[in-house]
Amino acid sequence: MAILDVRSHVTRDADGRAWVLEANTKVIEIAMDRYAYGWSPEEIHFQHPHLSLAQIHSALSFYYDHQPEMDAEIERDLQEYKELRAKAEPSPFTRRMKAEARAE
Repeated sequence: MAILDVRSHVTRDADGRAWVLEANTKVIEIAMDRYAYGWSPEEIHFQHPHLSLAQIHSALSFYYDHQPEMDAEIERDLQEYKELRAKAEPSPFTRRMKAEARAE
């Protein structure tokens, strides 16, 4: 009987980002669910039923094996989000809500 490597559910793309195979889900998304919400692997599976428990455990294992690198990726993504958010124009909805608040 062949034994699969737990990382067999994880691959990296051309940019080096780790993805869960056949799930269109990044490993850091699963790790962030674990830490942001405190979800167990079972709860992550409940919230994302397209992921198997094996995929979730594999992704978390990959995260722990590469935690400094993965945390740095999360931080870069957060900084990029903040920069883009600061440059973004308010949405039409936001403009309308602000206009309505001023009219009262």
